[in-house]
Amino acid sequence: MAQAIQVCEIDEELKAQLKKFRFRKDKNISAIVCKIKETTVIIDEQYEDISLEDLQEEVPSTQARFIFLSYCLNHSDGRISYPLCFIYLHPRGTKPEQGMKYSGTKLHLQKESGVTKCFDLTNVEDLTKEWLEGKLSFFG
Repeated sequence: MAQAIQVCEIDEELKAQLKKFRFRKDKNISAIVCKIKETTVIIDEQYEDISLEDLQEEVPSTQARFIFLSYCLNHSDGRISYPLCFIYLHPRGTKPEQGMKYSGTKLHLQKESGVTKCFDLTNVEDLTKEWLEGKLSFFG
């Protein structure tokens, strides 16, 4: 069986913030955006009560990023849930060295975070309500 490649380490502060983020009680859309600095995944920015449109504006459109997103999902039967998503943003035109670091770290970070709703995105402008809710619909 193949082992997951671990190209970069995960910052201890990021691990602690992800644990808090997983168990947050707020009922809004929030995000932790991560980047790789040298060989360590660190927090780039944190956002509380942000719309997907505003998040699009904040995230670099030409650089790879990892995004942990707590989303407020309104179901057709009236229920509301708050799924935690992991989005790997890898824009076209990303420098090959950067792309290799991110793609080589993705599975390790995903496993470490324990997030099961994981999606890839090549254009930050595609991070819309329709795209995300379409992806989340597969989880029921």
